[in-house]
Amino acid sequence: MRRFAFELPARAEAVARARRLVTERLVLWGLAGEVGETAELVVSELFTNAVVHTGSGRVVCELRDRGEHVRIAVHDEGCAVAGPRARPADREECGRGLLLVDAVSSAWGSHDARHGAGRVVWAELLHGTAGPC
Repeated sequence: MRRFAFELPARAEAVARARRLVTERLVLWGLAGEVGETAELVVSELFTNAVVHTGSGRVVCELRDRGEHVRIAVHDEGCAVAGPRARPADREECGRGLLLVDAVSSAWGSHDARHGAGRVVWAELLHGTAGPC
C-alpha cells in the first residue's frame, strides 16, 4: 500500500493546491488518466466542503493506493453535526458535491475523527474505471 498525506489551511484558495498535490502524486504512482481526473474532482468537492461547512483552521487530505482502488480521505477540524448528506439533485447547484462524489466513487462515507475534533469524509476510486462497481 502506498500512502501520501498533506495539510493545507482551510481557505478557498487552498482547494486548487489540494487538486494539484493529488494529481501530482497520482502521476508519480502511475495512476493518471481517468482515475486521476476523477480523484481531482473528488478531492475538490471534499476539500471545498471542509472549508465551507466547518470551522476548521486546517484540512488534512490523505491518499492511499490499495492496489485495486485509491482511497481519498479529507479530515476537517470542524464540529460534526450529523455528518455529510447528499441533497436531491433538483436543489440549487450548491450542495451537489456529495452527489457527484457518490456518482463517481465505488464507495464513500464519513466518520468522526479518531483523534481530536472533526470528521473524515472518504471516497474510493477503482483503478482503470474510476467508477461504481
